[in-house]
Amino acid sequence: MVVETIISGGTVVTATGKTDASIAIDDGQIVGIGTDETLPDASETIDASGLLVMPGVIDPHVHIDDMFSIDSYESATGAAAVGGTTSYIDFAWQAWDGEMGIWDEDGTLLEGVKRKQEKGEDALVDYSLHGAITREDPAVFDEIPDVIDAGVTSFKMFTAYEHGLSNGFMNRAIQHIAAEDAVGVFHTEDPSICDSLTEQFKEEGKGDPEWYPKSRPDYAEAMAAEDAARMAVEAGMKYYGIHTTCRKAADILEYFQDDGSMIRAETCTHYCTLDDSIFEEMGNLPMIAPPIRKPDDIEAMFEHLHNGCLSVVSTDHCGYRLDQKQVENWWDSAFGANALQVSLPVFYDEAVNRRGFSPSFVVRVMATNPADTFGLSEKGALETGKDADIVLMDPDETYSITADNNVSKAEFSIYEGRTVTGRVKKTLVRGEVVAEDGEVVGDPGYGQFIEREVPDWNTQ
Repeated sequence: MVVETIISGGTVVTATGKTDASIAIDDGQIVGIGTDETLPDASETIDASGLLVMPGVIDPHVHIDDMFSIDSYESATGAAAVGGTTSYIDFAWQAWDGEMGIWDEDGTLLEGVKRKQEKGEDALVDYSLHGAITREDPAVFDEIPDVIDAGVTSFKMFTAYEHGLSNGFMNRAIQHIAAEDAVGVFHTEDPSICDSLTEQFKEEGKGDPEWYPKSRPDYAEAMAAEDAARMAVEAGMKYYGIHTTCRKAADILEYFQDDGSMIRAETCTHYCTLDDSIFEEMGNLPMIAPPIRKPDDIEAMFEHLHNGCLSVVSTDHCGYRLDQKQVENWWDSAFGANALQVSLPVFYDEAVNRRGFSPSFVVRVMATNPADTFGLSEKGALETGKDADIVLMDPDETYSITADNNVSKAEFSIYEGRTVTGRVKKTLVRGEVVAEDGEVVGDPGYGQFIEREVPDWNTQ
């Protein structure tokens, strides 16, 4: 037997440890892990000497080609590939007619799924979708089983903005999602607190970016997280809290994790590496919702990642031009920042080099846990039979991040000038090299839509 590819001579990193081994790949899957002597011959050998061989990053929280991102699927997946992300989960929007929306009339969740699948025809890496419920129309409840049948097994709800939902409607949605054993995904900020403070600061002329995080305080995030998590527990629904930013919100989620399975949450790379001093340094560019917080909140993110309350690190990637961010008053700026291309090296450097966590910790929170949480059964681990989504990373190479290297259409980086040690050298998706040495080498359209299973959280 001759296989297509062997990755030889590297240090294989899994969620539980690392070992010197080679990996055999055939027909897009891992078909063997062992020594060169025990594995079959290969048509091609990739020399991974001195490199870490890790499962590709799975980012379950990105915004691509919609009202929150100028990136196309081609540009975003190119950035993902260069940065070691081999799968991500975007949002299929239930269209709404509003100032923040991009549609002239209301639409359905299934229409949102089809829209994003059409855009995904240009994807370089694999992708999936969350269904985003944006209107208080009970007709959406009848759609949930059909959306699940289409391979979309998680549903996002906002507590804030014009597409935010009231607790009453959200509670009804939670009941229906629980009945299908699917996952509820929640953006939690108390809208009355945030809106009131924003109006106050407008009246007081406090448009400098330093006032932005004060307009969306940590307790507003914790308040909304408590409401949503409590409703989820009462319904027996799988709850996933996105972009947890602060100690107060994480502590609330830990309180509800009495069984360790039905309440889960993520944080993002920027909440693990940046504090609110960045607003004075970079103005509106790092304006993200919820905001980047205090230094103690960074410590809280790592404490809760270590104890398992938080189990995933994502990006919340949004691609923007400079003119969308560099405005006179912060309330006229777009919310969000790009990070797909640099999330793995930035988080790896912070966690491993600066804080002493193991590379296996990085694999757990950026690959294995996201796969388990969202039913990506073929992804997230270096095991025989899994997809050969693999990243080769040089743990010793040091470089400085600059937006000049962006593959994303975004015109800035909130990590501009940050020096990191650990660089992605090669990225494979289903056995094919799609990025190498900071360049995209794969073809748009290679990426596939992943129909996800309803995950069984009781076994993880």
